Amino acid sequence: MAEPKTKYDRQLRIWGEQGQAALENASICLLNCGPTGSETLKNLVLGGIGSITVVDGSRVEVGDLGNNFMVDDSSVGQSKAKCVCAFLQELNDAVKAKFVEECPDALIETKPSFFSQFTLVVATQLAEDSMVKLDRICREANVMLIFARSYGLTGFVRISVKEHTVVESKPDHFLDDLRLNNPWPELREFAESIDLHVSDPVIHKHTPYVVILVKIADEWAKSHGGNLPSTREEKKEFKELLKAKMIAIDEDNYKEAIDASFKVFSPRGIGPNLQQIINDCKAEVDSSSPDFWIMVAALKEFIANEGGGEVPLEGSIPDMTSSTELYVNLQKIYQAKAEADFQVMEQRVKSILKKIGRDQGNITKMSMKSFCKNARKLTVCRYRILEDEFNWPLQPELQKYLTDEDYSAAMVFYILLRAADRFASNYNRFPGQFDGEIDDDISRLKTIAVGLLSDMGCNGLTLTEDLINEMCRFGAAELHAVAAFVGGIASQEMIKLITKQFVPMSGTFIFNGIDHKSQLLQL
Repeated sequence: MAEPKTKYDRQLRIWGEQGQAALENASICLLNCGPTGSETLKNLVLGGIGSITVVDGSRVEVGDLGNNFMVDDSSVGQSKAKCVCAFLQELNDAVKAKFVEECPDALIETKPSFFSQFTLVVATQLAEDSMVKLDRICREANVMLIFARSYGLTGFVRISVKEHTVVESKPDHFLDDLRLNNPWPELREFAESIDLHVSDPVIHKHTPYVVILVKIADEWAKSHGGNLPSTREEKKEFKELLKAKMIAIDEDNYKEAIDASFKVFSPRGIGPNLQQIINDCKAEVDSSSPDFWIMVAALKEFIANEGGGEVPLEGSIPDMTSSTELYVNLQKIYQAKAEADFQVMEQRVKSILKKIGRDQGNITKMSMKSFCKNARKLTVCRYRILEDEFNWPLQPELQKYLTDEDYSAAMVFYILLRAADRFASNYNRFPGQFDGEIDDDISRLKTIAVGLLSDMGCNGLTLTEDLINEMCRFGAAELHAVAAFVGGIASQEMIKLITKQFVPMSGTFIFNGIDHKSQLLQL
């Protein structure tokens, strides 16, 4: 068997050893192992998830061979859960796999405690009533939950968790933490020791842009009452000042300074998202508080005191045109400041742990270092209870989605998927499952959908006839291509939740295979 570091090399580059360890310690429960469920779980098994439990009470039928690659001819008549489980384990023998031959709906109804043993439950192809019940069960047990469903050429994915905190959110675009608009004494002292008017052209073109910007910003502030550029004209004038310092057209360091000058103009202090987190009621901690909120409480104290309105410095600098000596010295200054900030944070965390009666070693140094490094990018996700979304959707959003051309098809599919469940509850089958009744089913589904709209507080609104017809034409079929796509989205979000890296999506993800579009509805 391949060594884990070799086996999972590419993904380790994305979420690191901590993320991989979280995956390998996770226990996943899959409800219904049709194409959508099988494709979802396949991605996690290949990624090295710790253990899986497949729950499905059905038998493999001939029709399953056309849309589920996890079963074959020899599987017909056998337990679907057993066959899928065996196939998945073949993909990665390091994953522990077991199956339960029981109908998920019955399990939800009769054995709610069953779900408390898992890290995360992924429920596929469940009807609305079972979704609401399972959501309540998992929230009470603090078990993460993801719903996924494919239905003809549409499908959805929806996360349901009380609260999910992310330290390593890894945003695509985020300013380097250079503090050019608020340099600390050691950085300012280092910049002041370097002469920008040096006559040697080689030295002049190898002065790091960080030094150039700190010095020019300081020069600007002295002649502008201590203020940095704020208006469009001032920013333009600041860039012209940088250009005037160039002594040759090939000075890349000055070009970098001009390109990075916006970092000087950015506001000091913390952003609104972080402000909201440190002001959250959960930042008032007690002995039962999660580690994340204890570190937030320490961060709040740091910002108000030693940080002077700023978070701990990250301590890294980007590549830039510079002499090796100046770059290394600059790097050491940033690293020293980051280490000093970390030590202050560490003491504050320990002080809070002692105050609330917990062991001061409860939170590891590695966790605190990661928290300090990512303090500007912390994220807290909270999800509405599914029952609240179904019964009391957010009216402004609902009206916007129904009338907005970009969102209307996704919103109609959201309504029709719910209407299809009501149809099945009334008629013991889904609309369009029998060819001879499609015309009648279209009329029935339309009536149910209009009634659902009324229940949601949207009287008088109509739905697109074409999409109602398509919904009946789907006949509740799980198409493999759609199931694979929906399963891919679901497994991606599961990895985010388990590793606590990257920000999981909020709201209900709707896939529209007719128009090749996806939308996120926040209801």
